[in-house]
Formats: sequence, structure tokens, C-alpha cells
Amino acid sequence: MAAEGRRLVLAFDFGARRIGVAVGHEMLQSARELEPLAARDGIPDWHQVSRLLDEWQPDLLVVGLPLHMDGSESEMSVRARKFGNRLHGRYGKPCRMVDERGSTREAKRIARDAGHKGDYRHDSVDGIAAVLILEGWFAHREGLPGGRDSG
Repeated sequence: MAAEGRRLVLAFDFGARRIGVAVGHEMLQSARELEPLAARDGIPDWHQVSRLLDEWQPDLLVVGLPLHMDGSESEMSVRARKFGNRLHGRYGKPCRMVDERGSTREAKRIARDAGHKGDYRHDSVDGIAAVLILEGWFAHREGLPGGRDSG
């Protein structure tokens, strides 16, 4: 594993139908979106996830935690934690849960400013949200309690 500050990081924006993905490097503190993962009721094709991790060889995984605006847990935050725990369990990579409040709203604003027509079901902003989650983690480098975090 690379030293802190030099790690390659994959970030996930958990969703029931799609899981946004972004990749970035701590040293550059920038991220770019990758193709979202299709999901069925929040469960991805794990072979597709394995190929993604084989291709990028990340040192760390970051999963957005969709909390209510008051900071309380939501049903989706419980499911996102479960997804993060499964990532850690399957691949043995450290996984940090990161507060993602407002990331989808901000991703939609960014997309609209770039000319998005508003059909988010067919032209998703999940990758943009994953970029925002990862860039937010770079800026704060703080995970939330309850995530698997061994690195």
C-alpha cells in the first residue's frame, strides 16, 4: 500500500439503480469520474467491481454516506455502510465512509451549468457526485465512524 498522501483512491456514490465511481490521487487532490456501475436494488455486479479494482489497483476506497441534513442516518446511509463493509470484506482494502450531504444536488447544478437537459434517469450525474465525494474527502481527509478503516 502506498504511503498516506500518495494513495490512489476509488470513490463510490451508492445508489439503488446506479453506483457512481470516481478515481483520484491524494497527491494531486483531484478526481475524475468513471463509468457508473449498474445496480439492482443497491447490489452491483461484483464481477464488474472486481474488474474495476483490478484495473485501478486502489490503495483506499471511499463511499459516500447519505445522511439527513441534520446529520442523522437514513435508510440509504445504512445501505451505503453495508456496501462499504462488503467492499472491505471482499477486497481487503481500507474503506472510509464520507459525509456526502449535498453532493447530488451540487452534481445536478454542475450538470445543468454544462447543459444537462434534466433527464437524470438516462443521463446520470452519479459520476459527478462520486467526484465531489472524493474531492471532499481530499479536502478534509476525515472519515466517519462506523466504516471499515484500517489505513
